[in-house]
Amino acid sequence: MFGKQLFEEVSSKISETIANSPAKDMEKNVKAMLGSAFNRMDLVTREEFDIQQQVLIKTRTKLAELEARLAKLEAAQEPEEAVLKAAEAAAEEAVAEIKQQTEAAE
Repeated sequence: MFGKQLFEEVSSKISETIANSPAKDMEKNVKAMLGSAFNRMDLVTREEFDIQQQVLIKTRTKLAELEARLAKLEAAQEPEEAVLKAAEAAAEEAVAEIKQQTEAAE
């Protein structure tokens, strides 16, 4: 019991000493300085970056789908079979490229 009380007393004295030491003040100052520098750099968090990356992947996928749809509509107006095949091939390549980018991002 006496050992436990002594341990708690020593622990509280050490905590007080550390809290009042110049090292603690220096740590606070360095953190404030770094925080200020980071704010001026206009950095984004990793979470914000990941969200924007997902939005970009979805946008690219939608664009590829719309390009494929447009190619089919244009091919319907010009019934040449070669034009249709070329448009479909281009759209499939675009979708495949986006899927590869999505897999690489994950």
